[in-house]
Amino acid sequence: MLLADRHHGLRDSVRGLLETQFDTVFMVATEASLLEGAGRLLPAVVVVDLSLSAGDLGGLLGRIGARAPGAKLLLLSVYDERTVADSALAAGANAVVLKRCLATDLMPAVDAVLAGLPYVSPEILP
Repeated sequence: MLLADRHHGLRDSVRGLLETQFDTVFMVATEASLLEGAGRLLPAVVVVDLSLSAGDLGGLLGRIGARAPGAKLLLLSVYDERTVADSALAAGANAVVLKRCLATDLMPAVDAVLAGLPYVSPEILP
């Protein structure tokens, strides 16, 4: 499991949730370290904060996919607009989870993507 988020406190919270199911969760805070980690670790799941995309989500997800083929891409977002989720899924994300719903949505999202299913936080507006 590879977790990429700029916010230290949030990374620790997400790591705590993920460690209930995964033995090892690697954490990074920059796009460069995310791409390096993806290539080196070849994780099954990559959890990425939308803010790391710097406006080029498709490019970022493509770069991750090129370095870790087969990795499931789970996006964390503060935006609850359906257009954001739809754009993320179209760009290659397998799941979109609202940060405010991490406690309830993160592990179901991980389970879904590992089963080959997409996931979108239920609270994302239709």
